[in-house]
Amino acid sequence: MYPSTTHLPALSRRALLGGAVALSTAALTGCGGDEPAPDAAGTPRRGGRLRAAFAGGGANETLDPHLANLFVEASRAKAMFDKLADYGPDVSIRPRLASGWEPNGDLTRWRVSLREATFHNGQPVRSADVLHSYARITDPKRAFRARASLALLDLPNSRAVDDRTIEFALTRPFAEFPNLLAAFGAYVVPAGADSFAQPVGSGPFRFDSFQPGRSLLLRRFDGYWDGAPYLDELEYVLANEESARINALLGGQVEYAHDITPTTARTYQRDDRVTITRMPNSTMQGFTMKVDRPPFDNRDLREAMFLLTDRQQLVETVLSGSGQVGNDLFGKGYQYYADDIAQRTPDLDRARFLIDRAGARGLTVKLDTAAVASGFVEAASGLAEQAGKVGLTVVPTTGNKDTYWRDILTDGVLACYRSGAMPIETHISQRLLTDSTTNATRWTRPDFDALYARAVSSPDEATRRQTYGQMQRMLHAEGGFLIWGFADFLVAAAPQVGGVSADAPANTLDWARFDKVWLG
Repeated sequence: MYPSTTHLPALSRRALLGGAVALSTAALTGCGGDEPAPDAAGTPRRGGRLRAAFAGGGANETLDPHLANLFVEASRAKAMFDKLADYGPDVSIRPRLASGWEPNGDLTRWRVSLREATFHNGQPVRSADVLHSYARITDPKRAFRARASLALLDLPNSRAVDDRTIEFALTRPFAEFPNLLAAFGAYVVPAGADSFAQPVGSGPFRFDSFQPGRSLLLRRFDGYWDGAPYLDELEYVLANEESARINALLGGQVEYAHDITPTTARTYQRDDRVTITRMPNSTMQGFTMKVDRPPFDNRDLREAMFLLTDRQQLVETVLSGSGQVGNDLFGKGYQYYADDIAQRTPDLDRARFLIDRAGARGLTVKLDTAAVASGFVEAASGLAEQAGKVGLTVVPTTGNKDTYWRDILTDGVLACYRSGAMPIETHISQRLLTDSTTNATRWTRPDFDALYARAVSSPDEATRRQTYGQMQRMLHAEGGFLIWGFADFLVAAAPQVGGVSADAPANTLDWARFDKVWLG
C-alpha cells in the first residue's frame, strides 16, 4: 500500500563533463520563488537582456532537450524545460516538476505527484506528458543520453493515476528511484512532441528565435511555476575558443562567459571589468588502473600507485590551484561520501617497498592520455615524473581524441580520466559493478555487487549510508580509481551581473542557470 499523503564565430567542439535523496514518507515541497539576497551587482531587479557566451556544436545543433550533451545544450535545456527533479549542491535530489514521490512496501512501484505547472502554450503539465517524455527517452531505436538511467522503469506497467499523479513500475526494488527523475537529459516535453524547431517547454524562458551554430534568443516566461525570471531576455551566443569568450566579455559584447581556464581566472581576478565565480567539486580528476590484468591485478602495485602520487602537486600544477585534493574516491562533498576515511598522503618509502614486493621495480607502464579534456596531458606528465622517483617508468602515450573514451574502456592498463557530478549511487552503478557498461577499471567483485544490491533495495537511509561507506572503504583500499583531485568550474561575468551561483558543481541544478540571475 502507498502511504496517504550579437553573435560570435563558432570554432571548435567542446564536450560536456560527464543525488540520492533519503527515502521519504512525506511529500516533498518545492523550492521556488524566493527572492535572493543582494550581491555585488546590487539589489535584484527585473529587465534587460543577458548575453551568455558558450562553446557550441556547429550548424547541426538541435534544441531537443533529450539530446543535450554539450555545456550550452544543457544550459539551454534547463532554460526552456524542466525535469521532475534535479541535483542540489551536494548532488542530493531536489524536487522540480514533481512535488513528491512515495514508494510501495517493496520499492517496486513509486507514485509521483506533479506540482501545478504550465507549458509555454498555456497547457498544464500532466501525467501524460511525463509518460510520453520517458517513453521517448527509453525508445530502443533512439540514442538519448538518459535512456540508460531510466532503464529500471517498466513503462508498459506504469500508468497515469490522474492528470497529476503517475505510478511508475520498476523492474526491481530500487530505493534510489529519485535519482532517475534527476537523470541528465530526463526533461519533460509535451505529449506527442518530437520536433523541436520551435520548442515548447515548462521552463523559465520561452523560445523566440534560433540560428543553429550562431545564437538562441529566449524571453521570460511569466507563468513559470518557480517564479518568473528577472531577465526579460536571455541570448546564447557561441564562441568555441575560451579566449574569444573572455575577450567578448571584456569588450562588452556579452555579459557572461562560460567555462574559463584557471589561468584566465588568475589573470583577471583583480580586474574590475570581470567577476570570477568558482564552483567547487565540479570535476573529478584521476587515473584508471585496470585491475583485471597485469600489472595492476597486483594489489600491492595499486597501493604503491596511490602512495607515490603527490595530489597537492597535481592540483597546483594541472589545475593551477583551482581545486582540491582527492582521496581516491568519487564524489567529495556529495551525499553519502565517506569523509571519515583518512586522507591519503605520499609515502615514497612504503611505495618502494610495495613495488619491490610486487616484483615491479624497473617496470615500464604505458599511460593513455589525449587532448580530450583540459589538463590530461599535463596530469600524465606529472604522474610519470612522480612514478620515476620510486622506480617505475610511466610513459604517457597520446591517443586519438575522437575515440579516446571508447578505447580506454577495454584497452590499455592505465589512463587519464575525469567525471562531472552525479550521485555516488549512479557512479557505482555505471562504472563499478560487474555488468556496468562504462567500467573503465574492470573492477568485478561479487561481494561489492551484493553490497550495492543491499543498499539500493533498503528503505532505510541509515542502512544505505552505512553500506555505501563500506563499499567506498573497499574501493579506497584496493580499487582501480586513482582520484587525485576535484577541479573548480569557472565562469566569468560582467560586474553588473548578479545571482550567479557559486554553490553549484557542474551538472547540478544551479550551474549554468539564468532564471535567478539579474542585471544590476
